Amino acid sequence: QVQLVESGGGLVQAGGSLRLSCVASERTFSSSAMAWFRQAPGKEREFVSTIRWSPGSERYADSVKGRFTISGDNVKNTVYLQMDDLKPEDTAVYYCAANDDSDWLRWLLNEYDHWGQGTQVTVSS
Repeated sequence: QVQLVESGGGLVQAGGSLRLSCVASERTFSSSAMAWFRQAPGKEREFVSTIRWSPGSERYADSVKGRFTISGDNVKNTVYLQMDDLKPEDTAVYYCAANDDSDWLRWLLNEYDHWGQGTQVTVSS
């Protein structure tokens, strides 16, 4: 099965930056879209950002617009999340997700079939 592996999390002061990476371990895997979600302690997992390869399209949660940038390489099955101007409220476990169908509606509904184990991001005051 497809394995998604996140990296790049860590501890950073408010106003700092981190860049998260996620790669699918299966060479033959071909995703239609990849995404980032996050889950803070005591809260539900929430959508952060997604990128669809064809046609190219991106979406962001309102809370991160202007601060986070998603990018990726569909050939390498890799997605990145550049996080700038981090705030304490960004503290969470960040999860990578991917799907392998081309259903536009599923993408709009943030439905994903494959998930990584998460990487911790902690932003200090």
